[in-house]
Amino acid sequence: MSRIPSAPTLGLAALFGAACAPGFAIAQEAGAAARSLPQVEVTDDAPSPNGRLDLDTPSDTASRLGLTPRETPASVTVVDRSVIDARGAQNTQEILRAIPGVTAHDAPGNIGVSYRGFGAGSIGQMFNGINVQYSIAARPVDSWIYDRVEAIGGPSSFLFGSGALGGSINYITKTPERSDFAEARLRLGTQHLREASFGLNRRVAGDGGAGSHYARIDVNHRDANGWTDGTGRRSTQLAASLLSDLGGGLRHTLAYEFQDENVARPYWGTPALNPVAGTMRIDPGIRFKNFNSSDAIYAQRVQWLRSVTEWQATDALQWKNTFYAYDALRDYRNVERYRYDPGNTAVIRSGALLQRHDQDMWGNRIEGLYKGRLGSAKSDWSFGLDFSVNRQTRFPNSLPGTVSTVDPYAFVTERFFEVTGMVPGLRPDRDNRVRTTAFYLENRTALTPSLHLVTALRHERIDLDLVNRRTVDAANPATFHRGYKPTTGRIGLVRDVAPGASLYAQYATAADPPSGVLSTASFADVRNNSELTTGRQVEIGTKLDFWQGKGTATLAAYGIRRQNIATQDPNDSALTVLVGEQSSRGVELALGLRPTRQWSLQGNLTSVDARYERFMRGGVSLAGRTPTNTPAMVANLWVSYAFTPRLEASLGVRHVSKVYADAENTASWPGYTLLDLGLGWKVSKAVTVVGRIRNATDRIHAVHVGSATAYLGAPRTADVSLCVAF
Repeated sequence: MSRIPSAPTLGLAALFGAACAPGFAIAQEAGAAARSLPQVEVTDDAPSPNGRLDLDTPSDTASRLGLTPRETPASVTVVDRSVIDARGAQNTQEILRAIPGVTAHDAPGNIGVSYRGFGAGSIGQMFNGINVQYSIAARPVDSWIYDRVEAIGGPSSFLFGSGALGGSINYITKTPERSDFAEARLRLGTQHLREASFGLNRRVAGDGGAGSHYARIDVNHRDANGWTDGTGRRSTQLAASLLSDLGGGLRHTLAYEFQDENVARPYWGTPALNPVAGTMRIDPGIRFKNFNSSDAIYAQRVQWLRSVTEWQATDALQWKNTFYAYDALRDYRNVERYRYDPGNTAVIRSGALLQRHDQDMWGNRIEGLYKGRLGSAKSDWSFGLDFSVNRQTRFPNSLPGTVSTVDPYAFVTERFFEVTGMVPGLRPDRDNRVRTTAFYLENRTALTPSLHLVTALRHERIDLDLVNRRTVDAANPATFHRGYKPTTGRIGLVRDVAPGASLYAQYATAADPPSGVLSTASFADVRNNSELTTGRQVEIGTKLDFWQGKGTATLAAYGIRRQNIATQDPNDSALTVLVGEQSSRGVELALGLRPTRQWSLQGNLTSVDARYERFMRGGVSLAGRTPTNTPAMVANLWVSYAFTPRLEASLGVRHVSKVYADAENTASWPGYTLLDLGLGWKVSKAVTVVGRIRNATDRIHAVHVGSATAYLGAPRTADVSLCVAF
């Protein structure tokens, strides 16, 4: 058994871009600038991104107690940097495919995620543990600046606040490491894809002890045409941070992030052929057509600032304070809706919208972690106080009527301000100000050496203030205030039944906004709704190692019920009332295998039965119907095979079952299966070349469907990456 540096070990299993990952470094001769890595034993169960599941690295998202996924009474997924690179995930939404059961789409005005049978309004999406409370804030971001993405399935409001019934997803940015290294990647591909990324981590002061400072900067720029006519996307991401070891157990991280995206003539979907009933169809001849205005845009600019101070006060007590500020500006200028005429001979374009979202948020969270005892039993406590102010102003100018009717095969669209009745200028509609104060507590107590009780509780005071910036009338008063006081929690048991095997059971609750999200809630949403919707979940599961450590698996079964879904008041269309109830029951299986040095396999399979229990629309009961865009089954498989230590092939297969386009379940899009292929060549210790073909069979598929349109996924694409570590 030989001894070699750990970097080539990782390279054997993750040639596909792993040289660009922060965990990958090359041992250089004395005096070189690369990181110094420890020697490791090479065995058949060495780490592999597409192999065994990592159940033993603490997760920041599943608990504030520093628990590993194995120690947590819930389904926890950690997609670290090595996995991101091994699968070539280009952005945050492609990263989400690694989370069992999750589906996502990036339609410009309707960013959507489905998790355990619930949609984006019931999914918590955080950035470094901070909830922006707006689903569009989770628009896909190029993956280069992220260290990992973590997820916890089911209700988790007790960790991050309201809006987390189906689960929580946490995008965690790269920050400094205590070493010196650099990495770069150049990617070229179809549709004129050009992407350049660079990362640098350096000690800038000190000798490695107290008083040392480490700086890191990661920057990415991407320029590409879209796969539909006239679409183009340009984006730039930057993450810069400074880690300071101040001595006395005190350290500080200052982090800044900048994201800029501009999409020219965004694609908003493809009209479905009439009749839009049963299995939906599109005309393949217009697959690449774009019916938006010729100068339409979607643009956003986002900035983050975080100041994180950590203090190890004693061996048992840690303190952490996080101050954060967020600023985002989003602009839309589009004609967004398309449908066929009754004879399927012409496409009717409608729904011109000029929109701006101006959002900012700031807050502070102070938290403590105490590792102590309760009598003779080991008992750890986490506690904290979180305060934030989230403000958003929207500037909508919409014309819902018909813009034009065009030949679907040969047409020219207008410039946006040539739309009759649409004039330049932004006029504010209303201000939404959400002020949240929360106290939370979490505990893990060893009842016996093999049985642990894990509990959590969070109480929030949420104050929502709406200010009308337009005409005041009975339905839209000058101002409106609504307060909410949700209390949510979790109680769970984890029992170690054998070495490497555990069973768990938990009960958890959550609170969601009554409809949509509070940062964009209208007067109609909140005037009659004095409470948040409530949800609860029961989950049981197991996590285990098997096959002499060559395999890992997790299995979970759950039932979730959500009450007080908002729907339109049948007596007043300007109001909504809380009347509905929704449920989901499902099973999730995740499996990772490393049978030999050459083979690595990882996959997951989920089955969910999501339905409305009580829900009225237009006086008609929708009880028993499935919520829109909620697949009953999602399956993923990733396989890697190393022909030699320098040459490795990969394969990814993804299956999504059919989804319904309307709440009545009269129209659906069929299930689909996608195939991705990759081949990586390790040219030298520092250089790797990776080629990929995505959607290799060129399957026409929809990632989101509406009442008359299908938002199609990308066709077959190919790209080549050159990755360098130095």
